[in-house]
Amino acid sequence: MQAHYAFAGFMGKRVHLGVTGSIAAYKALDLLRLLQEADCIVSATLTSSCAEFVTPLSFEALGASPVYTSMFDGPPGSDTAFGHLEPGQTADAMVIVPASANTIAKLAFGLADDMLSCQALAFPGPKLVAPAMNPRMWEAPATQRNWAMLEDLGYIRIPPASGSVACGDIGSGRLAPMEEILTATLKALSPQDLAGKKVLITLGPTREPWDAVRFWSNPSSGTMGACMAMAAHLRGAEVTVVSGPTNLTFPAGISQVSVQTARQMFDACTDLWPTMDMGCLTAAVADYRPVPFGDTKFKKQTSAGAGITVEFETNPDILKKLGEDKKDGQKLIGFAAETDNLKEEAVRKLEAKNLDLIAANDIGKPGSGFGVPTNQMVVLDKSGRVETWPQLAKTEVAWRLWDHLLLG
Repeated sequence: MQAHYAFAGFMGKRVHLGVTGSIAAYKALDLLRLLQEADCIVSATLTSSCAEFVTPLSFEALGASPVYTSMFDGPPGSDTAFGHLEPGQTADAMVIVPASANTIAKLAFGLADDMLSCQALAFPGPKLVAPAMNPRMWEAPATQRNWAMLEDLGYIRIPPASGSVACGDIGSGRLAPMEEILTATLKALSPQDLAGKKVLITLGPTREPWDAVRFWSNPSSGTMGACMAMAAHLRGAEVTVVSGPTNLTFPAGISQVSVQTARQMFDACTDLWPTMDMGCLTAAVADYRPVPFGDTKFKKQTSAGAGITVEFETNPDILKKLGEDKKDGQKLIGFAAETDNLKEEAVRKLEAKNLDLIAANDIGKPGSGFGVPTNQMVVLDKSGRVETWPQLAKTEVAWRLWDHLLLG
């Protein structure tokens, strides 16, 4: 799983897993681990059919507690007769993964004939459902009717993926990628303080071509921007990412525009910016582009061994342009990757580019810069506030930056 999905900080949040009879039931163990890595406390209920695929002991061994099975058997060491009510009293979200066709039908019609369906009926908080089944079962009119009913009942639905399933059939019915399920769960646990806001994020490097095979670029992985995008998405924003060439993926709720060059990124951002409430420009944009040699590959013998001289032209300044065009109510965050005079450069860019907030990091320090999952930041805002942050996970940096902007 890519680093920008690895948000921690949900300490004290409780998630109840419901696991039903499917060959994909073992994947619920992966979700259990990921939720624990996010600092969540996890409990679980396994249907009798699920227990044919994976045992309650597997969940208990990985730290789920309590683990429910039969309607009338409480968790080990418990003398309560009200296990069907307990998740609704203690958990912040309930996630049924994988959800079989049978369980989806029970949820749709409010049946309560086993422990899991009773718990779901009595659960007042966010309920998420991620189906997994044979494509023909998924496409059956009854299943599609039941699936639509769940939306009307307020369930958060995570549609299945397409592909080959265990029986060899091909179609929709595979359990959704774990990144999608994890993101939807963490979003249900997050404050929605960016709900209704449209957020533009730029990330990654740009590539400026010189000949048919060579380009001018930098080693940015785009991870910091991806973390900013994910944090905004988890907090309810409508996020659009303008991405240079990276291998990053995003959940279905985040829109992505892919570009290669600085001029392409400039065009995309200036087109999008008038409709946005907030912008966060983390991309490592090439300030200059080489004057193109041509559409063919440069041959070494062309220079006759004497070396070559490459001329450069200036690229447009995206951050400055968005700062100049910023309207009342719009907020703009900039990033500065520096090797010296960190604070001085951050102050200069904050003022020169009309920013509300700037985050600067020393890319010469280990663990702070390109290609690593951490950053050490100096953060300044237009009110004069200056903060120095220790080395933190980029996910944590992203969360704090949105906090800083909202509170500023």
